Amino acid sequence: MNQSVELYQMLEARERRAFAQQRLLAQFHRPVLCFTMNIPGPVKDTPLIRRAFLWGREALEHRLPKGSVLFSQVLTQVTGCEAVYAVDMEPVSLKRLTTSIEDETPLGRLFDMDVLDISGVKLDRALVAGKSRDCIVCGAPGRGCASRRSHSIAELQRSSNRLMRQHFAQADAERIGALATQSLLDEVCTTPKPGLVDRRNSGSHRDMDIFTFMASAAALSPYFTRCAQIGMDTGSLPPEETFRRLRAAGLRAEQEMYAATGGVNTHKGAIFTMGILCGAAGRLWDPAAAWAEGALFDEVSAMTKAAMAADLSQKGSDTVGRRLYAKQGICGIRGEVARGLPSVRTIGLPAFRAYREAGQDPNMAGALTLLHLIAQVEDTNMIARGGREGAAQGAAWAGALLRHDRLPTPAELEELDSRFIRQNLSPGGCADLLAAVYFVDRLSSEKTANP
Repeated sequence: MNQSVELYQMLEARERRAFAQQRLLAQFHRPVLCFTMNIPGPVKDTPLIRRAFLWGREALEHRLPKGSVLFSQVLTQVTGCEAVYAVDMEPVSLKRLTTSIEDETPLGRLFDMDVLDISGVKLDRALVAGKSRDCIVCGAPGRGCASRRSHSIAELQRSSNRLMRQHFAQADAERIGALATQSLLDEVCTTPKPGLVDRRNSGSHRDMDIFTFMASAAALSPYFTRCAQIGMDTGSLPPEETFRRLRAAGLRAEQEMYAATGGVNTHKGAIFTMGILCGAAGRLWDPAAAWAEGALFDEVSAMTKAAMAADLSQKGSDTVGRRLYAKQGICGIRGEVARGLPSVRTIGLPAFRAYREAGQDPNMAGALTLLHLIAQVEDTNMIARGGREGAAQGAAWAGALLRHDRLPTPAELEELDSRFIRQNLSPGGCADLLAAVYFVDRLSSEKTANP
């Protein structure tokens, strides 16, 4: 990839395509569709170009009528990505379909989807669109800029890269938001969970149930997308600035949560933790590469450590977290994010992945991972409900089920749930960390670039 091509290589590729098209016309006696990328400059193959090509190819193949593709071939080479199809469609209808894909998004300006009728004549887009495409740099109509060479290769390259980056920035921010929402839904559906709302019961809570959590997660989905966009928009600024803007968005999200739940606090902790993770993912966003897990945790710390130190040093007792820090030196979730979520990184993720590799389904792997978090994390929700003694007792119960690496049964987890309910314990902080485990595991497996 990223290799410059010579003119002779482009001419050879064009000749090869023409030969392949004629062969398909002779073999199938049906229209032929050839899809290439309109990329200026000598570099025709990069991870970003491949991703844009894959997006266009998937859009095309999704639109083609079922059973209409008689032959298809995809090539990826130094001269660029290519796909060729023999299609059982009326040629003008096929050209109308491809033109609609080229015109429906700015990214489509980089698509060349040529249609040849059964006699080998290439259909002009004016036949169905009525006009040529606008200039990629200045937006002038028609081919005037190209014929006059009004813009340099460098300008054309910058414009094509901007089109690709802008397209995938929006798509990936929405994808990050969707992953965060799905992680909240998976957390509440993980069953059984001691003292927490799940599919079995409402745990130690009397003012909420699983439907309250689902309504809250749905209401927060746009917020998580906003957090990712904030991260992208501030990626070149100091990380503390990203967190400052996330806090303002988080305050609005709290109101959206309360509106959806009738005033019940279902996800205040997740608004904080997951919002930071989405912002960090946005800061690290690269449209042509997957996220690096270690860098994500480092970014969380860089964004929050100064603000969290200032938060904890403030006088006052407006939150449970600050009161516990002032009285007992417990840093809670503020200390977690300032250190880059070590409980997620060193406890939750290793446990979850080990259980999955051992054959546990996602639900049981998550339920068992939660036990590890309860046993090892100082949960301020537990302390607020049961004091340090009650929280320590709950952690000991969870640890006992994991002793000697044994595998607790669902019945034992249900019994632990009953114990937590009787003691009014609810490890809500650990539940937020479990949701973060789900999110980071999914995000790390996302592949934004076509290999």
